[in-house]
Amino acid sequence: MIEHEVAPRGVDVTKPSIARVYDFMVGGKDNFAVDRIAAERALAIIPDAPEAGLACRAFLRRAVRYLAADVGIRQFLDIGSGLPTETNVHQVAHDVDPAARVVYVDNDPMVLVHGRALLADNDNTTVIEADIRAPEAILEHGAVRQYLDFTKPIGLLLLSILHHLHDAEEPARVAATLRDALPSGSHLAVIHFWDPAEEHPDISAKVHDAERVFNETLGTGRWRQRAEIEAYFGDFEMVEPGLVPLAEWRADPGAMAEQQVSYYTMIGGVARKP
Repeated sequence: MIEHEVAPRGVDVTKPSIARVYDFMVGGKDNFAVDRIAAERALAIIPDAPEAGLACRAFLRRAVRYLAADVGIRQFLDIGSGLPTETNVHQVAHDVDPAARVVYVDNDPMVLVHGRALLADNDNTTVIEADIRAPEAILEHGAVRQYLDFTKPIGLLLLSILHHLHDAEEPARVAATLRDALPSGSHLAVIHFWDPAEEHPDISAKVHDAERVFNETLGTGRWRQRAEIEAYFGDFEMVEPGLVPLAEWRADPGAMAEQQVSYYTMIGGVARKP
């Protein structure tokens, strides 16, 4: 039995949370025993899974820096933002332009508490409570419309979120609804659990086990094949090097990643709306 854990109002410490499990995987402290138990089950199958978590954060930094510095995007919509870490979207964007605007979206009460505390004195960034399964409500949200100008390019970040939608929740429809709302010149960045199938059949077998564990503990988690993930970009034009293992996307000079199991369990990419 899990006892004596103090949590913010509205946070259930008897059930694992996606955001808090990720937090544990990247060495954070905003998690509870139930989250660590769920994470340990996944680690039994893919022991280097924390490396995937760190690769996600590194991809985020590189992608946002590319969009802000190289493309010139000055507004970002980060859906499924998760718990704040040492480097967040607004921090990367504000290194390029302190006037850049960021809207974080999440439905986890602990994320909202921490996000609002972090952003209390930041006039260009906000966090809202909403669910990606209702994309229209996100697009119509007052804060989204207040902070973001839909006549100018937007950086839409769907990082480690679509793989937490079951097939019946229509992730392709969700992605299309969000893409269609963006003006030309906008960019979409996606990170997704990857089933490498025939490319790496031994790893494919492991991710099938991981998917079973995620659904038993978190009730969610889909490792999809390359073609399924590519479809989320619709007719957007992929930015080089395309949809690749996270460590391979515009890696920093001299950066090396050991190609263990987790290296091939997540892929990401960025694409531009023509």
